[in-house]
Formats: sequence, structure tokens, C-alpha cells
Amino acid sequence: MRIAGLASGMDIDQIVKDLMRAERMPLDKLKQKKQILEWQRDDYRALNTQLLSFRDKLAQLKLTTNYRARTVSSSNDQFVTATVSSGAAQASYSISKVDQLAKAATLVNNGQISIAPTKSLREQVGNKVTWETGVVESQTINVGDSTEGLKIDLQGNEILKDGSEINIKVNGRAVKATITEDDSQQPTENQILVTKDGTIKFGDNVKPTKGSVVKVDYVIDEKTKTLEIGEKPPTTWNLGKSSLTAGVTVIVDGTEYTVTIDEQGNSTLVNKNDTTDVLGHINLDTGAITFNSAKFKEDDEENWPKKIEATFTQDYASFGINTHTSKGEVNETIFMTGTDTLNSVIRKVNESSAGVTMFYDSVTDRVTLTRKETGKFGEGKRDIEVSGDFMTNVLQFNNNDVTDGQNAKFTINGLETERSSNTFDMNGVTITLKQTFSESDQQPTTISVGNDTGQVLENIKKFVEDYNELIKEIGDKLKEERYRDYKPLTDDEREELSEKQQEKWEEMARSGLLKGDMVLSGVLSSMRMDMYSTVETNGIFKQLASIGIKTTANYLEGGKLEIDEAKLKAALEEDPESVENLFRGNDSEAGKGIVHRLYDTVDASMKKLQEKAGRATSTNQQFTLGRELINVDKSIDRFEERLKMTENRYWRQFTAMEKAIQQANQQSMYLMQQFGGF
Repeated sequence: MRIAGLASGMDIDQIVKDLMRAERMPLDKLKQKKQILEWQRDDYRALNTQLLSFRDKLAQLKLTTNYRARTVSSSNDQFVTATVSSGAAQASYSISKVDQLAKAATLVNNGQISIAPTKSLREQVGNKVTWETGVVESQTINVGDSTEGLKIDLQGNEILKDGSEINIKVNGRAVKATITEDDSQQPTENQILVTKDGTIKFGDNVKPTKGSVVKVDYVIDEKTKTLEIGEKPPTTWNLGKSSLTAGVTVIVDGTEYTVTIDEQGNSTLVNKNDTTDVLGHINLDTGAITFNSAKFKEDDEENWPKKIEATFTQDYASFGINTHTSKGEVNETIFMTGTDTLNSVIRKVNESSAGVTMFYDSVTDRVTLTRKETGKFGEGKRDIEVSGDFMTNVLQFNNNDVTDGQNAKFTINGLETERSSNTFDMNGVTITLKQTFSESDQQPTTISVGNDTGQVLENIKKFVEDYNELIKEIGDKLKEERYRDYKPLTDDEREELSEKQQEKWEEMARSGLLKGDMVLSGVLSSMRMDMYSTVETNGIFKQLASIGIKTTANYLEGGKLEIDEAKLKAALEEDPESVENLFRGNDSEAGKGIVHRLYDTVDASMKKLQEKAGRATSTNQQFTLGRELINVDKSIDRFEERLKMTENRYWRQFTAMEKAIQQANQQSMYLMQQFGGF
């Protein structure tokens, strides 16, 4: 803090500020120079972003799909329709007859099932299903370099249940799997064997490759879970499984609690040796335990057990669905628990790899299975087969009632053939058969593939529009007016202007910073040369002008292109391959297409701009303007240090003046006192 002017009466603070304003003028110029460099950097980067966008569009224009658009028509859409890809050859297909359409295999049950779809199955099916006791588990295993030693991760004393089903999917496809007690047994080519310790052996035809995903659904005899007691007493514990049997046991500090069920069906965990000792209640349907609050008092932490251990089993059943699909035979085993509903089982079937859709009709109270794929697969075998009490006894499916799928059979260009689907691809043309018909019914349906000149024309017009937009942006920057009287505003000048005035001033100050820039001029010149150059197309058209694309007559537009659409359309119809080669070209220098040349030019120009102005992620040391900014910053730092020294010097001088005036005042007062005494 400085207090001046007490002796002189002068406003020293304002005097020093005014002196420093004059001293600071070179610093303001340095800051203005820094601002101009930053604006130039930002303008270069903005143009570089536009060049990047144009380069990405050029990369897409290298693709043949832009020049080989196709149209397809059918002489009778009621019987046959078609779509076409850009890679399709110009051709004509004649379908003289369709003997049969492809159909999916179906299996309809024999009668009403009398099951409420939203209620628990265990309560409804009774002894129609054999409910097993165990715990259904699921694991996903990622295959490494080899399948040797691939195992199910069984925890603690867990073992696979004797005689239980096991379901294994390799990359989403269910494969027939069997549990074996003979560790030396080897699987057949299409089989998977699993030993009791969980080791999986794959047959040669179903062996997964590196990186494959193997999903396993299996059953163990029983499961044990442990609850570690923390800082708070437990209130609830969910065992994570539903449809538990009454054989649940919970051990707390060596005391065993078992399940008792009262007349109302409530399940309670009580001490095996003392029925008055109640641990809590358990919901066997959900597996949730609610502890007796009296067992774990908050103020009695010393008597809390360290851990609680529960051993339990589930009621479960399984059924199988075997299908033949385009990917081969699928053997899906689906597990269900007593709390599952018909709706949840239907969802499991539809989401499985069996490739079928299960449908329940509430009006007829019947169920159907329909394979998702049409066609006939697995010669001599049923397309859909089911197994298990639930499918045969409850849902009343009979494998003999399967209606196998069938292939579409038709004659095309005189050749009798068939497909598994009514929609199929033929040389880039996707054909859909809609109805059967014979040669005597009507004339053959003709599918004609030709050039889509209109689409190619639109693609080329879009390219020209993008090019014109880019050169206009660059040209505007090169011709932008430079207002040298408008410098970047200093802090003091900003305070004197409103926000709107500041914006207007900065707009003028920022104008024309890239006017006549050599790098940008070089970009435009190179792009124009690419557009005017001759390309060896091995066809009629070798320059853009020959297909109706040329520069406008107004030279002030900087080489803007215009299109004679009639001439371009005629060129596309006369020699479409030559037009494609003009844009895409080949690997030779003479045959390099305009798009490839432009891409190389734009890419090289972007690198030059990056050397000049860097990227958003670049450090100042990595580009030219950045290094200039570093030097300006150093100059600013040095000048600010010098200003501090100058300001301190002014204050020392004025302080000395104040001291001298004070001393003179004191001497004057002394003399006045002396003279006043006479």
C-alpha cells in the first residue's frame, strides 16, 4: 500500500498511472500482436477442418458404389419383386415358373393345455412333470489359444449332478453335450463330453476356435453360500436362487437351522435342536431370508457371528428342443424352475439358439412351435423334435405331428433350382418370390437390371457442390478486406466500449488476416490443376469439360464449377465406365482419377496448414505460429518485469520528492517559530 501526496498535495498515484500508461504502450502492441497470431491460428484451423471434411467426402467418392448405381424392375410385382446393389452387373433374369414357395417347419400341439400363463408352473402341472432336486447354474467361458483343459469353474465342493442334463452353446449355437463319469472317454465328431470335475471335451466338428465364447448351463447337487458379517447387523440375505426346496440349512457359529412350514405355508428357519430359537423367515420361491431382529442386536456386536453359511437346492426340470437349421443341427436344453410361468418358459424358448418361436393362443388354449428359418434342412430327419415331460405331458407335443419346412422351387433362365428362403441373392440382385405360378398361367416374370443414371448424376452434382463450397470459403479468406486501422482492443479500450461495439470492432480487426496467404493460394491452384487435368480413362471422356463440367465464365468466382446436366447425363448413358474412370481412375500416374488427385492434394495441403497452425491437441512448440506465440509471450514477460521496475523507480522518485518537501516544510516551520519569538 502506498500513500502519497501528503506533503506536496499532488495526486501522485494518478501521475504514476499516467506515466505508466505511456510506458505500457509497447506492451499493448505486443499483446495485440499475440492476439493477431491467435486469430490467424484459429482461422487456419477452421479452414483445415473444412479440408478434412472435404477429404472424408473424397474418400467416399473413391468407392465404386457412387458410379455404379443400378435400377431393377420386375415385369410382374405380384409374383416376383427385386432389389439391387451397386455391385450388380447389368443383366436380365426370366423366371418362367415357381412350383412352390419356401415354408418354415411347424409343430402344433394336440389339444388344450389348461395352464394360466402368468401363474407358477409347479402349482399347475402337478406330477405331469418330474421335478428334480439340484441347483441350476450358468457360466460363460472365453476360449484362449487351445480348448485343452477348458473347464467349468466349480466352486468349493460343487460337483455336477449325476444323470443331469447339460446345455452348451458355442458362439450361440447349442451343441449336443453329455456328462460322463469315464474321464478317458472321447467325444464323437459332433458331440461334447463333460467329466464330473467340469472338464469339457469337444468333438472335431464342434471344437471352438480362439476367441470363441462358450456358454454352459448345468446342474450341481447343492450350493453353499457364505455371508460375511460387517459393521452392521444383517437384516436380509437373498440366496440368489428361486424355487428352493425345504431342505435349506443355515449354520450360524456351528448351530444348524432348518426349515419348518406351518399350516399357512409360511417357512421359518429354526434351530434344529431347539424350536424356540428362530433365526428368521425364508421365502422359498424367491430365496430371500429375513433375519429375526432379536438375533442381531445393534448394541450386542460382540455376540454377532463372524459369518453365516447356507446350503440349499432347487426344484427344477428340463426339456429339449432339437432343430435342423442352415447352420447345422441344434440341440438346445432349457432349464426351468417351479416358480417359472408359461410366459417365462416361452421367453426362454424364443431367446434360445433353437431357432424356433413358441406361441400360445389364449383363445384355443393351444401352443405351436415354428422354426424361424424357412426351408428344409437335415435330409431324412424331422426339422423340429422335442423331449421332456413338460413338452410331451404338459404342452402335449407329439413329434410325429411336425410339418417339415420346404424350399422354394422355381425355374430361372431355363434352370430349375431351389432356395431355402423366398428371398435370395443372385449376382447382387435380391429376388423375392411372392406367389406360385406355372408356365401355362402367365408369361415369364422378367427381372431387368440397368444403370441408375439419375443417382450417379446426383452423386456427381453433390461432389461439385462440395468443391464449390470449399473453394469459395478459401477464396473469401484470400480476398477478405484488411482494416489495418483496427487493432485488437486493449483492456483500457474495452472498458470504454459496449459489448456490441466490441464485437463490431473485433470483426473489423479480425478481417483479412489471411488475405493473399501463400499456403492457401497454393491449395486453390493445386485443386484447380487437378480439376483441369487429363485422365487416361481408356474410354471416350478424359476431362471434366468433355462430360459437361467446366468453370464459370466469371473469373471473380475463383474457378467455381458449373454442370451441363444434359451433357453429363448423355455421357453417363454413352460410356459410364469412362466417366467412372475419370473420377476414380487407377493406380498409374496418367490414369489416376480426379478424386484421387484431389485427395492427395487436400491431404498434402492439410499437412502444410498443420505445420503452420497445428491442431487443437498440438503444443505451441510443434507449429510455426505457436513458436511465434512463445517468443511473443517471452517478450511480454520481460517487458512486464521491466514495467514493474520502472513503476518502482517512479515511486521512489516521488517518495524522495515528498520527503524533500516534508523536510523543507519542517525547516520553514522552525524558522517561523524562531522569528515569532522576537
